Amino acid sequence: MTNHALPAAETEARFAAVRRDEAHLRPGVLALCRRLGHGGADVTRFPGGSLPVYAVGDRLVLKLYPPTCRDNGQVEDHVLRVIDGRLPVPTPRVEAAGEFEGWRYVLMTRLGGEPLTEVWSRMDERDRDAIAEQLGCALAALHEITVPALGPPDWHRFVADQRAGCVERQRARGLAPRWLAQIPDFLDSVPLPPSPPVLLHTEVMREHLLVTRGPAGWSLSGLYDFEPAMVGDRNYEFVSVGVFVAQGDARFLRRLLTAYGHPDDRLDAALQRRLLAYTLLHRYSDLAWYLEEMPAPPEPTLDALAARWWALDPP
Repeated sequence: MTNHALPAAETEARFAAVRRDEAHLRPGVLALCRRLGHGGADVTRFPGGSLPVYAVGDRLVLKLYPPTCRDNGQVEDHVLRVIDGRLPVPTPRVEAAGEFEGWRYVLMTRLGGEPLTEVWSRMDERDRDAIAEQLGCALAALHEITVPALGPPDWHRFVADQRAGCVERQRARGLAPRWLAQIPDFLDSVPLPPSPPVLLHTEVMREHLLVTRGPAGWSLSGLYDFEPAMVGDRNYEFVSVGVFVAQGDARFLRRLLTAYGHPDDRLDAALQRRLLAYTLLHRYSDLAWYLEEMPAPPEPTLDALAARWWALDPP
């Protein structure tokens, strides 16, 4: 019987048990680094995150994907290679990728800068304007890139399936009945017109953005974590942008959307309602959690929520 350095993690429960267990993970990580030719490097795990991610020296990052989400590693590897050098903001470059003892891995370059989460409170209005415009341009460029063989294969079927299970998913995540009761009628009232599918990051949030400070102020220096990338309606992208980056900042959101290319006359209530609809339909949606983290609406209705969370300054 072969002794493996990495722990077995064939089920979600087993992965949950070993995900933070460095006593079991580290020997395998070091063995993999030796195999990749980096046996002498300092290896340090990054805090947080849903998957094990390590700094390898000061130039590289190693990300591990257990057997339960091996496909996510293939997606990240594939997308990073396709978009390399094609965005106005740096993204990691793949140095090596493959499988090791049942786990998938991607070894990639490390981006420079500080997480936006740590800097946001120190930024003034001018800095935030610059970040909004740079991020809007970066997402516009991302959405112009075609990535072959990236799912879901049928966007309309994906949306229909998400719609069918929406109330029960939100109920399972603890959403209060007064909100649950509004979901069917709200979704029925929001048109989601068909549009050509584009490449989506799907989890653009402050935690996945890096910034650096120069003579002119703060600027974007990195966008990473393409593991959940997919293709679909471009408006789906702005779910995470609204919830996890703008967080109700109307000036920031309008500048971002304008830089992206949204015409001023379409930055309106219809767009706000469409973005909330996609928030409800997002595969990782957790409205109960968002209600704890986001600004409270003036009244407990989904329409009020759409207007508050995707608030837009007048042009």
